[in-house]
Formats: sequence, C-alpha cells, structure tokens
Amino acid sequence: MPRDNMASLIQRVARQARITFRSPAGPAFGENLHRLQQLLDEVRAEDLHLAPRGPSAAAAAAGGGLPWAGVVPPVSYMHICETESFSMGVFLLRSGACIPLHDHPGMNGMLKVLYGTLRIACMDTLPPAAAAPPPAAGPCHRALFRSRQHYTPASPPCLLSPHTDNLHQIDAVDGPAAFLDILAPPYDPQHGRDCHYYRLLEGPPPPAGAEQPGLPREVWLMETPQASDFWCGGEPYPGPRVCL
Repeated sequence: MPRDNMASLIQRVARQARITFRSPAGPAFGENLHRLQQLLDEVRAEDLHLAPRGPSAAAAAAGGGLPWAGVVPPVSYMHICETESFSMGVFLLRSGACIPLHDHPGMNGMLKVLYGTLRIACMDTLPPAAAAPPPAAGPCHRALFRSRQHYTPASPPCLLSPHTDNLHQIDAVDGPAAFLDILAPPYDPQHGRDCHYYRLLEGPPPPAGAEQPGLPREVWLMETPQASDFWCGGEPYPGPRVCL
C-alpha cells in the first residue's frame, strides 16, 4: 500500500532535488546528492499509483490524442514537475522497447526502476584521438563503454553525471518496465542541452569460441538522427501532486 505521510515521498524527493541541483558546484552537493539518492531508493510504483500493465491497458492510456493513427508509442512519459534546475517524470516502456543510445550534455541524472527489468548500457565520451575513426556515414566520436547491467525495483538508482555514464541506452527486458527519471538541469536546446543519438560501431565479431571483449573498453560511436521506430508519447501522471 502507498505510504500515508504528511508529505508524500515523491514530494520529499522533489524538494530534495531542488535543494541538490540549485547549487551543483557548491560544497554541500555531494551530501545533498547522497540524500536524494537515499530518498529515490525508497520510491516504489505504488507510491506513484502505478502498476505494471499489459499491451491493451497501455494502448488505452496512451491512445488519446496521439497523432500516430492509433499506433501505441514504444515509450510514454508522465510529467511530474520541472524547474530551471531539474525535471522529474516517469518513463514507461512497452515489452521489448528501447530508448536508443543518447547523451545528456552537461547534465546530472538519476534513474530508479519502478517495475520490470531494464538493461542499461552506460558510456563516457572521450577526447578526440589521432587515430582515424572507422568508415561511417556520419560524425564519429570516441567513447568508453563502461558497463551494461540489469536494474530492477530492488536495485539502487542508476546515476549519470556530466562526465561519467553520460550516454546510455535503456532496454526493457522480459516485459514492460517503468522508471522514475530526474535530469538536472532539464534538456534545453537553446542553452546547448539538446539530445543527441548515437549508434555503437562494433567491429567484426570474434571467431567462434573466442572470448568476447570485456568492459570497460574504448569504442566508436556514430551520431545518428532519432530512429524512425522510436518516439515518446505522453500520459497523465496519476500520483500525488508535487508542489515546489
């Protein structure tokens, strides 16, 4: 059952996010970030009045007013709140859906799984190198492929910073999934915080029986347009009201 507190848990998360990201370069940032991480780790789907649902329920929730002629988007977003310093909302992924590899320029982020299982691949950008990039149809960038892990509601939040794990790809594994997402500051193309998409340029597969390349490892990424089979719809947020 949802917790019955004077201030809802999501309200306390929002207040702590406002405190934390108001001064990301301040001396108390690390302590404030840790406190926010602790609060976020407590959040469960029922605190936001959410429950896993099948394709028919997802279609009913996302179908109203969409310009895709009844096609259900692979991913939907529930907006909770936004200030100049951070935004917070819930992403809902259909079974098998993928949020393609993308970046968060100059941004911090926190992701907490509410239901389902996510496979999250995280990468860092690297400085340009003297070595020529592989042949590709678009601009290429060096990156460090740091990790690929599964996250569930029992997992701690997945964190990103302007320099660490700033690029990630998110896949729903074995069913639908949802996660609470905080970005600080929010995306804003006018201030250099546009979202860029990438494709991992993998080399030829290793011979049969050979050891697979481990992580972390350096890789090349090619910048691409947003994939034609990925888009994000919108849904009303059903949880407790957040006031800032």
